[in-house]
Amino acid sequence: MDATDKKSALRRALIPFALAQFICSFAGSNMNVMINDISEDLNTTVAGVQLAITIFLLVMAALMIPGGKLTDRIGRKRCLTLGLLVYAAGALISAAAPGLGVLIVGNSILEGIGTAMLIPPVYILTTLLFTGVASRAKAFGAISAFGGIGAATGPLIGGFITTAISWRASFVFQAAMVLLIAVLSRRWVQDPLPPDPTRPTDPGGAVLSALGLVLVVSGILTADDNLWLMLGLLVAGAAVLVWFFASVRAKERAGRSPLLSTALFRNRASNLGMITQAAQWLMLMGTSFVVAAYLQVERGYNAIETGVVFSATTAGLLLSSFAAERFARRRAQRTLIVGGFVITVVGTVLLLTLIYASDSVWAFIPGLFVMGFGLGGMLTPSVNVVQSAFGEDLQGEISGLSRSVSNLGSALGGAIAGTILVAGLGTRPGTAYALAMGAVAVAGAIGLVAAWFLPQRTAPVPG
Repeated sequence: MDATDKKSALRRALIPFALAQFICSFAGSNMNVMINDISEDLNTTVAGVQLAITIFLLVMAALMIPGGKLTDRIGRKRCLTLGLLVYAAGALISAAAPGLGVLIVGNSILEGIGTAMLIPPVYILTTLLFTGVASRAKAFGAISAFGGIGAATGPLIGGFITTAISWRASFVFQAAMVLLIAVLSRRWVQDPLPPDPTRPTDPGGAVLSALGLVLVVSGILTADDNLWLMLGLLVAGAAVLVWFFASVRAKERAGRSPLLSTALFRNRASNLGMITQAAQWLMLMGTSFVVAAYLQVERGYNAIETGVVFSATTAGLLLSSFAAERFARRRAQRTLIVGGFVITVVGTVLLLTLIYASDSVWAFIPGLFVMGFGLGGMLTPSVNVVQSAFGEDLQGEISGLSRSVSNLGSALGGAIAGTILVAGLGTRPGTAYALAMGAVAVAGAIGLVAAWFLPQRTAPVPG
């Protein structure tokens, strides 16, 4: 294969990778505009829909690390295909769900498991196939941009489908997209490394890491109901995670292979980069849920009207994503991430202040646009900082850990900001909205501090 054919093959492979990240991010945000429709159809509440969304994001976060390890054992392409099929099955079950319980099984559990199986192979294969620094950065840029676009357009596309047909049709759309990706990946994706069935796994570590994350997020979700239960779950979750990390160290000392290598946590740039990733997705998903729920429950907007409002986020994100490659050649990645957080926090402040200055829906537009612009400019640099910090031997583990941290940020966005808002809906909606967006702004400030301390050597990406 000559150089031209190789470049063409890589471009084709990038299409299913980008579409896979798009649909998984889309799934995390499109339900936000269906809150009223799902609540009425399934005879549940806003809190019930919030629970389904949060469980979906949490399952992804909890299983992403084991999913990364599984790719090495059964093969990256096979893991990608299996993940896509599990996801499609979950989407079809969700489309036919007669109640909240079945919706949680299909959307939250099966789609979450499918995502945890298919996303790590996307990032590992991208790292293995795109070997040059510049080409790899561009590939990660395209995938990350499609992920951000999926999350930003989820409310718009989901709102259109829900209003024109039904909320159930949105899940049929997801199943159709996923099956298309499966066909494209089968034709265009090649795994450069053979699977290693003898590669050791760590089931005990997988259980501990998943249980710890579940307990922490569950504690946040119970904050409105029982303070002591919340504290108990948070303490239990923290204790399980400490147990997990202690077991990792013990297994490494004994010469056994743990779920994660402690080497992943010794790199300053990677650690700070993962904090910025978590903060970015917390802000995006937290804002998406809070604004969508507020518009529907308190302002009485339908799905398509709510989705149209979120087109401002989509526009901002698309604008900065398209310019991301040019930015990356001119500025250090640290600079782009710091600037992105500053812009995004400004957008949060606009959402907090302008909503009180006017009762018009247009008051949401400036803040959502600015947030989208800030997020679009820093999603890719954060991924590059983390993935490029390690060699090929650790790509499976760092890909799983990186995606787990990002999805944990998404889950925390829905859990923290969503719980604050849901607790006040119907009684003090304006105050609840302000407190929820305040929590999002705090996450942005934490991300900004982490970005500020990134090493200066995160240089511009070569052209």
